[in-house]
Amino acid sequence: MSEAGQLQDYSVDQAAGAIVLVLGAVASLLLVVWQSKCHCKVNLCYIFQCERRPPSEDEIKGLKDNAKDLKDKAKQKQKQNKKPTPTPTPTPSPRSPGAEPEPEPEPISSSWRTL
Repeated sequence: MSEAGQLQDYSVDQAAGAIVLVLGAVASLLLVVWQSKCHCKVNLCYIFQCERRPPSEDEIKGLKDNAKDLKDKAKQKQKQNKKPTPTPTPTPSPRSPGAEPEPEPEPISSSWRTL
């Protein structure tokens, strides 16, 4: 018989991956619509209704002022945190000043090659 139009058997993880991809695509499309600067109304099966309007000029001006204030506060905090740190004083080494330096290690003999 002809198997045209029938899907193959897929595993659970493949089906879950397909569902996640579809949901991600729908969510990204809704995100683009929601972040657009247009007036839109979302109606989800007459259960959930949402309307988005772009901010007015007064709201935009207020947001810009708030952003500027936050940036100024952040700069002030950075200036306060940049207090000069005292330079560390060098500490004397634990060796006595008259001690001789350690001898360098001798090279390993290659006596194992002569076996």
